[in-house]
Amino acid sequence: MIERTLQEKLMARLFRGKAILLTGPRQVGKTTLIKQILRTTGKKYQFFDGDDPVVRTLLEQPNTEELRQLLGESYLVFIDEAQRIPHIGLTAKIINDQFPDKQLILSGSSAFELGGHMQEPLTGRKRSYEMFPISWEEWQNHVGHMKSEQDLKNRLVFGLYPDIHNHPEEQRDNLKELVDSYLYKDVLNYSGIRKPDVIQKMVQALAYQVGQEVVYKEVGDLVGLDPKTVSSYIDILEKAYVLFRLPSFSRNLRNEIKSNTKIYFYDNGVRNAVIRAFQPVDTRQDIGALWENFLISERLKQIKYTKKSVQTFFWRTKQKQEVDYVELENGTVFGYEFKWNPNRNIRFPKTFTKTYNAEVAGINRKNFREFIIESKE
Repeated sequence: MIERTLQEKLMARLFRGKAILLTGPRQVGKTTLIKQILRTTGKKYQFFDGDDPVVRTLLEQPNTEELRQLLGESYLVFIDEAQRIPHIGLTAKIINDQFPDKQLILSGSSAFELGGHMQEPLTGRKRSYEMFPISWEEWQNHVGHMKSEQDLKNRLVFGLYPDIHNHPEEQRDNLKELVDSYLYKDVLNYSGIRKPDVIQKMVQALAYQVGQEVVYKEVGDLVGLDPKTVSSYIDILEKAYVLFRLPSFSRNLRNEIKSNTKIYFYDNGVRNAVIRAFQPVDTRQDIGALWENFLISERLKQIKYTKKSVQTFFWRTKQKQEVDYVELENGTVFGYEFKWNPNRNIRFPKTFTKTYNAEVAGINRKNFREFIIESKE
């Protein structure tokens, strides 16, 4: 089993008076992780599967005494796929308040549905975490520096979902199954969207535009939607952990791009499966987009897992001066340019560096680890 970064962090939060809420995409290993934590503690636990209709009935609106009987002498209570249980927020509140000796852990794949149910009842009573596909740091720690280096090109194409690692001989088929069966499941179940073909076409259009500025009207024209609907669908896809947006950075300059956005996928393999593009890296025309998506998604995992207070952007002017990726942390601006080829020269626009007194760095295949692996200093 690949050791996940969140295991140590979640175990450190046990029995500290708050429920633990773990969300993330489907199939990233949330259930496996929590079960591993339950076994590691050595304490009695109860496991409830929200996909089980009997469990849903038992936990939908129980009173305190009913819960006392259900939970018994267990010290840990794990409710998986919690978003499937109506009124789960109120049930979780009762468990947390009335049974302070027990640790409640909930997981769910749909951030927007689960978050909506939890927000008000568990205000001040929960600690929230997000889990993503295996990070490069987790993978490298598992297989070692040499093996991970040899595997880099493969990961750029097939991504880092656990099932892809576990069955490398079936990478293409497993990714196709993931995209066709799971990718849009939460979107269609909880958003009220009744046209899956439109969502699929839109995601395909966005997959071809990774690393480019996205104009909602242009995307809408391609799939037959108005710009407001495109924006709302992207918002839903973001909450469902399919993709995420990177806004433009602007502070002082009149000619800066202020309102456009870029779109990235949480996993390279998902992006490639959406457009059925599994060719080797050395034969591809989109290596720049693959490299950029990989680096930014890995950086996002690091930021989320360390809970850093960092804002993320891209920067561009109307004269097409640009910086691939920008972070704002504690008032300091950091700029990054991404190049797959380590021999390519990187020049940052003086307009950017001088205006913002920015710290800048070029990231390539030789030095990328320091950008996406958490510093232990």
